[in-house]
Amino acid sequence: MSRVIVFGGHGRIALLLAPILTTRGDEVTSVIRNADHIADVEQTGATALVADIEQLDTAALTDLIRGHDAVVWSAGAGGGSPERTYAVDRDAAIRSMDAASAAGAKRYAMVSWLGSVADHGFPESDSFFPYADAKWAADEHLRATDLDGTILGPGTLTFDEPTGRIELDAPDHGHVARADVAAVIAAALTDPGTIGRTIRFGNGTAASSEPIADALKR
Repeated sequence: MSRVIVFGGHGRIALLLAPILTTRGDEVTSVIRNADHIADVEQTGATALVADIEQLDTAALTDLIRGHDAVVWSAGAGGGSPERTYAVDRDAAIRSMDAASAAGAKRYAMVSWLGSVADHGFPESDSFFPYADAKWAADEHLRATDLDGTILGPGTLTFDEPTGRIELDAPDHGHVARADVAAVIAAALTDPGTIGRTIRFGNGTAASSEPIADALKR
C-alpha cells in the first residue's frame, strides 16, 4: 500500500485515476481548489483536500505532501490566461517538486504532454505557447531534482473507452483515452523501471499498440 497525493484531484484524469489506486489498496489524497467538488472526489474512494496550489508557497505544499509516499501532478490552468498558465503549470508544479523533496516523498509522476520538448514549434504569438513553455520548464525542473520522477506525455486526450493498450512515441500527437492515461499513471507508480524516464504515448492502433504494462517495461 502507498499513500499517494494527487494534485488536480477534480480533473477528468484524476477522477479516473483515484479509483484505480484505491481499489488496489492505496490511500489517496486528492487536492482540489473548490469545496463544491468534495463529493465528486470522495465518490472515487479518495480523501478530498481543499487547497489553492496557486497561492501556496513551498513550505505550505511541503506540509500537504508530508506523510505521502508518492506525488502525482495532474493539475493545470486549463487554458486560462498566460499568467495563470505559468502560475499553475510551471511555478506551482515546480514548488510541488521542491516540496516533495523536502517532505521525503521521493516518487513523483508528472502528467505532461507528448509534445513537451525544448523546440516544441509554437511561436510566442501562438496562444498555445505559454502552455508548451510552462510544461517544458516544469519537466526540465523535475529531471534536475533528486526525486524518483517519471514524466508521462500523453497525446491528444479523448473520452473514448479505455483499451488497456498504448503505443510509445505515437506519431501525430497520437490520440489517447483519458482512462488509459489514468491506467498508465497507476502502472508507472509501481514500476521502478519508469523512474527517470519520459514516456510519450498514444493509444495507437490494434497492430501498433501493446498492453500498458508491457509498453512501460520497454
